[in-house]
Amino acid sequence: MLLQALQTEVTQALKSGDRVRVETLRFLLSAIRNSAIAKYGNKGQEAMTDEDVLEVIKKQVKTHRESIEAFASAGRQELANTEKAQLAILESYLPKQVSDEDIKKILEPVVASGEKNFGLLMGQAMKAVKGQADGGRVSAILKQMLQIPQG
Repeated sequence: MLLQALQTEVTQALKSGDRVRVETLRFLLSAIRNSAIAKYGNKGQEAMTDEDVLEVIKKQVKTHRESIEAFASAGRQELANTEKAQLAILESYLPKQVSDEDIKKILEPVVASGEKNFGLLMGQAMKAVKGQADGGRVSAILKQMLQIPQG
Protein backbone atom coordinates (compact mmCIF):
# COMPACT_ATOMS: atom_id res chain seq x y z
CA MET A 1 0.00 0.00 0.00
CA LEU A 2 1.19 3.48 -0.87
CA LEU A 3 0.74 4.83 2.65
CA GLN A 4 3.14 2.27 4.15
CA ALA A 5 5.62 2.97 1.35
CA LEU A 6 5.54 6.67 2.23
CA GLN A 7 6.12 5.94 5.91
CA THR A 8 9.07 3.70 5.02
CA GLU A 9 10.46 6.44 2.77
CA VAL A 10 10.41 8.89 5.70
CA THR A 11 12.50 6.49 7.78
CA GLN A 12 14.97 5.99 4.92
CA ALA A 13 15.22 9.72 4.31
CA LEU A 14 15.88 10.31 8.01
CA LYS A 15 18.69 7.74 7.98
CA SER A 16 20.24 9.22 4.84
CA GLY A 17 19.95 12.80 6.16
CA ASP A 18 17.83 14.05 3.24
CA ARG A 19 16.16 16.97 5.02
CA VAL A 20 14.05 18.21 2.09
CA ARG A 21 12.65 14.72 1.47
CA VAL A 22 11.89 14.22 5.19
CA GLU A 23 10.06 17.56 5.44
CA THR A 24 8.13 16.96 2.23
CA LEU A 25 7.04 13.46 3.17
CA ARG A 26 6.13 14.42 6.74
CA PHE A 27 3.98 17.27 5.43
CA LEU A 28 2.38 14.86 2.94
CA LEU A 29 1.69 12.26 5.64
CA SER A 30 0.10 14.99 7.75
CA ALA A 31 -2.15 15.98 4.84
CA ILE A 32 -3.06 12.31 4.32
CA ARG A 33 -3.87 11.94 8.03
CA ASN A 34 -6.11 15.04 7.91
CA SER A 35 -7.85 13.79 4.78
CA ALA A 36 -8.38 10.36 6.36
CA ILE A 37 -10.00 11.87 9.44
CA ALA A 38 -12.20 14.14 7.33
CA LYS A 39 -13.27 11.32 5.05
CA TYR A 40 -13.46 8.30 7.36
CA GLY A 41 -13.64 9.74 10.86
CA ASN A 42 -12.30 7.46 13.60
CA LYS A 43 -11.20 4.75 11.17
CA GLY A 44 -8.80 7.27 9.68
CA GLN A 45 -5.73 5.95 7.95
CA GLU A 46 -6.72 2.27 8.12
CA ALA A 47 -9.58 2.98 5.70
CA MET A 48 -7.46 5.00 3.24
CA THR A 49 -7.04 3.39 -0.17
CA ASP A 50 -4.21 4.07 -2.60
CA GLU A 51 -6.68 6.15 -4.65
CA ASP A 52 -7.38 8.32 -1.61
CA VAL A 53 -3.65 8.80 -1.02
CA LEU A 54 -3.09 9.68 -4.70
CA GLU A 55 -5.83 12.32 -4.49
CA VAL A 56 -4.04 13.94 -1.55
CA ILE A 57 -0.73 13.83 -3.43
CA LYS A 58 -2.37 15.45 -6.49
CA LYS A 59 -3.74 18.25 -4.30
CA GLN A 60 -0.30 18.78 -2.79
CA VAL A 61 1.28 18.86 -6.26
CA LYS A 62 -1.24 21.49 -7.37
CA THR A 63 -0.52 23.57 -4.27
CA HIS A 64 3.23 23.39 -4.85
CA ARG A 65 2.83 24.43 -8.51
CA GLU A 66 0.79 27.45 -7.45
CA SER A 67 3.41 28.32 -4.81
CA ILE A 68 6.21 28.11 -7.38
CA GLU A 69 4.37 30.58 -9.62
CA ALA A 70 3.66 32.94 -6.71
CA PHE A 71 7.25 32.87 -5.43
CA ALA A 72 8.71 33.32 -8.91
CA SER A 73 6.46 36.30 -9.67
CA ALA A 74 7.37 37.85 -6.31
CA GLY A 75 11.09 37.46 -7.03
CA ARG A 76 11.64 34.87 -4.27
CA GLN A 77 13.67 32.43 -6.35
CA GLU A 78 15.17 30.56 -3.35
CA LEU A 79 11.68 29.70 -2.10
CA ALA A 80 10.59 28.75 -5.62
CA ASN A 81 13.59 26.41 -5.87
CA THR A 82 12.67 24.76 -2.56
CA GLU A 83 9.10 24.27 -3.80
CA LYS A 84 10.43 22.78 -7.06
CA ALA A 85 12.51 20.26 -5.11
CA GLN A 86 9.49 19.30 -3.02
CA LEU A 87 7.32 19.11 -6.14
CA ALA A 88 9.76 16.67 -7.76
CA ILE A 89 9.57 14.43 -4.69
CA LEU A 90 5.76 14.46 -4.70
CA GLU A 91 5.51 13.84 -8.44
CA SER A 92 7.65 10.73 -8.07
CA TYR A 93 4.70 9.09 -6.26
CA LEU A 94 2.15 9.89 -8.97
CA PRO A 95 1.42 7.51 -11.84
CA LYS A 96 3.27 8.29 -15.06
CA GLN A 97 1.47 10.97 -17.05
CA VAL A 98 0.51 10.12 -20.63
CA SER A 99 1.64 12.23 -23.59
CA ASP A 100 -0.57 14.82 -25.30
CA GLU A 101 -0.85 12.54 -28.35
CA ASP A 102 -2.08 9.66 -26.19
CA ILE A 103 -4.60 11.98 -24.52
CA LYS A 104 -5.92 12.98 -27.96
CA LYS A 105 -6.37 9.30 -28.87
CA ILE A 106 -8.21 8.66 -25.60
CA LEU A 107 -10.44 11.72 -26.15
CA GLU A 108 -11.40 10.97 -29.79
CA PRO A 109 -14.45 8.85 -28.84
CA VAL A 110 -15.54 11.50 -26.32
CA VAL A 111 -15.40 14.24 -28.97
CA ALA A 112 -17.05 11.96 -31.55
CA SER A 113 -20.09 11.57 -29.27
CA GLY A 114 -21.35 14.88 -30.66
CA GLU A 115 -22.08 16.37 -27.23
CA LYS A 116 -21.85 20.19 -27.21
CA ASN A 117 -21.87 20.89 -23.45
CA PHE A 118 -18.22 21.32 -22.48
CA GLY A 119 -18.86 20.45 -18.83
CA LEU A 120 -20.37 17.08 -19.73
CA LEU A 121 -17.58 16.41 -22.22
CA MET A 122 -14.95 17.27 -19.63
CA GLY A 123 -16.54 14.86 -17.16
CA GLN A 124 -16.49 12.09 -19.75
CA ALA A 125 -12.92 13.01 -20.70
CA MET A 126 -11.67 12.77 -17.11
CA LYS A 127 -13.35 9.37 -16.72
CA ALA A 128 -11.69 8.20 -19.94
CA VAL A 129 -8.25 9.47 -18.91
CA LYS A 130 -8.60 7.89 -15.42
CA GLY A 131 -6.04 10.06 -13.61
CA GLN A 132 -3.29 9.51 -16.17
CA ALA A 133 -3.14 13.24 -16.93
CA ASP A 134 -3.70 16.54 -15.15
CA GLY A 135 -7.16 18.04 -15.56
CA GLY A 136 -5.71 21.29 -16.92
CA ARG A 137 -3.91 19.44 -19.71
CA VAL A 138 -7.01 17.41 -20.53
CA SER A 139 -9.12 20.58 -20.64
CA ALA A 140 -6.65 22.37 -22.93
CA ILE A 141 -6.45 19.42 -25.33
CA LEU A 142 -10.23 18.97 -25.33
CA LYS A 143 -10.73 22.67 -26.11
CA GLN A 144 -8.16 22.39 -28.90
CA MET A 145 -9.95 19.35 -30.35
CA LEU A 146 -13.30 21.17 -30.15
CA GLN A 147 -11.70 24.36 -31.50
CA ILE A 148 -12.81 26.38 -28.48
CA PRO A 149 -10.69 29.51 -27.92
CA GLN A 150 -8.40 29.18 -24.87
CA GLY A 151 -8.38 31.78 -22.15
